[in-house]
Amino acid sequence: MISFSRRRFLQSGAIAGASSLLSVAPGKIHAAFAEAPIGIQLYTVGKELQSDVRGALKQIAAIGYAEVETAGFAGLTAREFRDELTRAGLHCHSAHMQWNVQDLGPLFDDAHALGVDFVVSSALFSPGTGDGSTVDDYKKLAAKLNNIAQETRNAGLQYAYHNHNFEFKDLGGGIIGYDILLSETDPALVQFELDCSWMIAAGFQPIQYFHKYPRRYRMLHIKDFVPGSKISVSLAPGLRPQGTELGRGHIDYKPILDAAAGTAVKYYYVEQEPPFLDMSALEAAKVDYDYLRRL
Repeated sequence: MISFSRRRFLQSGAIAGASSLLSVAPGKIHAAFAEAPIGIQLYTVGKELQSDVRGALKQIAAIGYAEVETAGFAGLTAREFRDELTRAGLHCHSAHMQWNVQDLGPLFDDAHALGVDFVVSSALFSPGTGDGSTVDDYKKLAAKLNNIAQETRNAGLQYAYHNHNFEFKDLGGGIIGYDILLSETDPALVQFELDCSWMIAAGFQPIQYFHKYPRRYRMLHIKDFVPGSKISVSLAPGLRPQGTELGRGHIDYKPILDAAAGTAVKYYYVEQEPPFLDMSALEAAKVDYDYLRRL
């Protein structure tokens, strides 16, 4: 369990990291972030979208969100979903897509119909590439991501990789799968969407990665987990931490966002992991938005 002293240590380390990373004046950093639109990963309100796409998107816009990132189209076609986003006054520059197909052409067609710039996946392990338990698995995955990203570039789109916590498992000798992906993918092709909370859940710090790879990150997922969450590199039931609203968990996002403002990060997406314990998903989305806006 993350003790109070460990949390203070991580937070103070993050602040120190931010100080060493950023050479831009703090006022300019804060202004840059203030001008960035607050987005939401629509996975957060997936059930609401399935019930009433138009109504859910209208409520998202009413909260104040300007950007969304998709994770499916709630039973609509990509073009129909784009029309609903336009009707709600929402912009969409990134989409999480289903990559477990041989022919990526239809995926790219959907991305163009949706009007996004970025197409995103998580780990694409398969029987041919292993399950992520060895160094070789991650080397093969890195090669696969390079190939996919080249196809994506040829289609006029940008590929980005989204992490969870399991990529930070020690594969032996302190070797981390996520570090292999960063070092063995082509920076000109493969960019990254950093899920800050999953990285922290595994015991690692986003600011350290911003410092080392300031040009590899284009998007952030911003979520929180309940206080007292255990360090975990597993998504298995009982081992994954419980999500909660921003500001009600154990992560201080101010130094993280200050550091991100000095990198190539362009889009910031709230994402909350279900189940929602104390309120509805849309109510939680409002709490999350208000937390970021206060920063």
